[in-house]
Amino acid sequence: MLNLNPRERLPNPLIEAERSLLRSLDHSHRMERPWQPDLAARISSYELAARMQIAASDALDLSQESEATKEMYGLNNEATASYGRRCLLARRLVERGVRFVQIFIEYQIWDNHNDLKKKLEYCCRKTDQPSAALVRDLKQRGLLDDTLVVWGGEFGRMPISQVRDGGAAGRDHGPDGFSLWMAGGGVKAGYVHGATDDIGHKAAVDRVSVHDFHATFLHLLGLNHRDLVYRRHGLEERLTDQYPARLVHEILA
Repeated sequence: MLNLNPRERLPNPLIEAERSLLRSLDHSHRMERPWQPDLAARISSYELAARMQIAASDALDLSQESEATKEMYGLNNEATASYGRRCLLARRLVERGVRFVQIFIEYQIWDNHNDLKKKLEYCCRKTDQPSAALVRDLKQRGLLDDTLVVWGGEFGRMPISQVRDGGAAGRDHGPDGFSLWMAGGGVKAGYVHGATDDIGHKAAVDRVSVHDFHATFLHLLGLNHRDLVYRRHGLEERLTDQYPARLVHEILA
C-alpha cells in the first residue's frame, strides 16, 4: 500500500492539534450548510478512511503470523506466495472488522484464449492452496459463520477448443453456463446447485441468472435487492436493474 506512512513523523501533540483543528473546521462547515444532508456522511467517510489508514499498518504486518499459518497460505512457495499474501491479508482485515474485502490477482490470468494447458495449470497452482487456506483459517477462528466468501469471475469458458493468433489451443468466453463457489455467511456447506447440459455449454438444471445471484448475495448481506437503490439522473438504479430476480433459497443454510 503506497503512502501508508507520512513522509515525516510529527510529534504526537502536534498531530492531535491538527486533528482537533480539522474537526472544528468540519463542524463549522457543516453547521453553515444545513441544506446539504450528504455533507455529514461525506465527512464521516473521510474520518473512517483516516481511522483505516491508522490501523492499516498493523493489519498489513504479516510478521505477526506464525510460521504454520504462513505455510498454510503458501507464503514459503514462490508459486503461491503472491496470492497467499493477499488471502492472508484478507483474513487479517476481516478479523479487524473490515466490512468488505476484495482480493485482486495479476491482470486477467483466467482469460485463457490460448495455451490453455500451461496457463490454466499456472492459475490453479497459484490460487488453489491460498483460497482453501482462507476458508479454513476463517473457520478455525470462528469467523466463517459471519463472513461470506465468494469466489468467481465475470463468466466461464466454452467447452470447445479455440485457437487464436496461431498459438496453442484455448477457450472462448462462456457466458451461458459457468460456476462459482461460496462459503460461510449463511450458505449450505458441501452443496452443489445447478448443472449445465451434457457438454457444459449452457446452464440446464436449476438455472440461476446473474440477477438471481445478486439478489441472493445481497440477501445474505442483510439487504433487499429491491430496496437498495442508487438515485441517479432521476432513476432508482439497482444491482438487479428491472429484471426479475429470485432468492435462491436452495443454497441457504
